[in-house]
Amino acid sequence: MLSRQRLFWRLQPYDLPGSDESFLRACRDNCAYHIRRCPGYAAICRHMGFLPKQLRTVEDLAKIPVIPTLFFKRKTLFSMPQWRMAMKVTSSGTSGKYSRIGFDWGCILAEVPMVVNLGFRHHLVSPKPAHCVILGYKPHKSNHTGVTRTMFGLTHFSPPLSRTYALHMVDGSYVPDLDSVAAALKRFERSHFPTRVIGFPSYLWFGLKRMEELGLRLRLPRGSRIILAGGWKQHSDQEVDKRTLYALAERTLGIPEGNVNELFGAVEHPIFYNTCKRHHFHIPAYGRIIIRDPDTLEPLPMGRVGLINLISPLMTATPTLSVMTDDLGYLTPGERCGCGIRSPYLTILGRVGMSDIQTCAAGASELLGKGEAF
Repeated sequence: MLSRQRLFWRLQPYDLPGSDESFLRACRDNCAYHIRRCPGYAAICRHMGFLPKQLRTVEDLAKIPVIPTLFFKRKTLFSMPQWRMAMKVTSSGTSGKYSRIGFDWGCILAEVPMVVNLGFRHHLVSPKPAHCVILGYKPHKSNHTGVTRTMFGLTHFSPPLSRTYALHMVDGSYVPDLDSVAAALKRFERSHFPTRVIGFPSYLWFGLKRMEELGLRLRLPRGSRIILAGGWKQHSDQEVDKRTLYALAERTLGIPEGNVNELFGAVEHPIFYNTCKRHHFHIPAYGRIIIRDPDTLEPLPMGRVGLINLISPLMTATPTLSVMTDDLGYLTPGERCGCGIRSPYLTILGRVGMSDIQTCAAGASELLGKGEAF
């Protein structure tokens, strides 16, 4: 899959027009690979009348059969034996069901230059060591979630002096240890090295609100950053806008808004989306996004709200070339942002009601029968 490596080694991470041909070639190769090696995916393509050779222009990306992320929570689709995979990870499972996604070695080798390239582009990479406070799960042999892997990986953008986790495994389940987090932050305030706070935005909000209630205010060392990964999920009813969250972070931790980064991705689509200095998710060259009408699934123009369809030829262990999330959002031309990045940016509005997604996933399940793996 040399076409995949050529795409992910590109040095201009937001040059979509310049990467279109490479992206199409990698998608054709990726789709052909899954059709040959995954009978379930081949059945879906056959049912939709789709062939890889139909991908001639970027507009043709909309023709790729779309698999809802909910489908991966019901069935397992693999395109290679599990013993050949580098790892298998799961989604967070906030709905009670988990996606099981296999990662091949070629995928990991392609991810590394993508992450490093975008890490430099967004000033996340630093040679200066830092203390890391992770508002998430401490890695454990029983934890296979992609978000835990991601947060641990984010600690390597600068040499980690220490790692303090908010959630620890005790007797088979995770329990919070907020006292250790508070003590660590207070200790790091006196350090000569910066602190990096990494975690879910909901956990950051709840922790900072508690600090404010107790009258606790810190001034972490210059160069400290906040890196947010994951959404609000089960706390969506308490979600606040970004500006409110960032203002609270500056009041309680002394970290300015310019030092806050937010990431977006999914275990079924592990592309490294970073917010720009104006806090917008611009589309990188390694992926494409189509907004689809919730009723017809037809592509919608810029500015129209619909379901978010994520496309990337990154993975060969699992056929995730084109996946449909249960999130609503819309695209805006990059020129309107003003940050200097010209690729369109995605605004995520929240989750849609599950009935339409379930219907689409159920249709695919019926097509493939009642087997558990393909």
